[in-house]
Amino acid sequence: MTGRCPCSSGETFDACCEPYLRGDASAPTAVKLMRSRFTAFAVADVDYLHSSWHPDTAPSELDVDPDQQWYRLDILATDAGGLFDDAGTVEFRARYRHPDGAGSMSEVSRFVRVDGRWLYLDGIVSR
Repeated sequence: MTGRCPCSSGETFDACCEPYLRGDASAPTAVKLMRSRFTAFAVADVDYLHSSWHPDTAPSELDVDPDQQWYRLDILATDAGGLFDDAGTVEFRARYRHPDGAGSMSEVSRFVRVDGRWLYLDGIVSR
């Protein structure tokens, strides 16, 4: 993939989320992990979604709808989740297009750092 990163950071894909999806680096903050997980949904990288999900809460199977195109991520608020934190939350709105119509989903996601690596724990979804 070339061009801008799907996570709406304004950076190029190779300078933003690609190193995380490839496994060349770990997201240093909860927000960076949130952005990389959105990108993984946008490019249907199920392996990355599983590897960045806390094992206690990860689903045994994860299906990504190939007709659902995620195209915009807005970070609405954050609490902790920085370089020196062990937990944090990220509130976001993600927008998508689908043959059945466009839509969005909003969530307050919880992240934890395990062995120095940020993982998605769970979230409260509102549509």
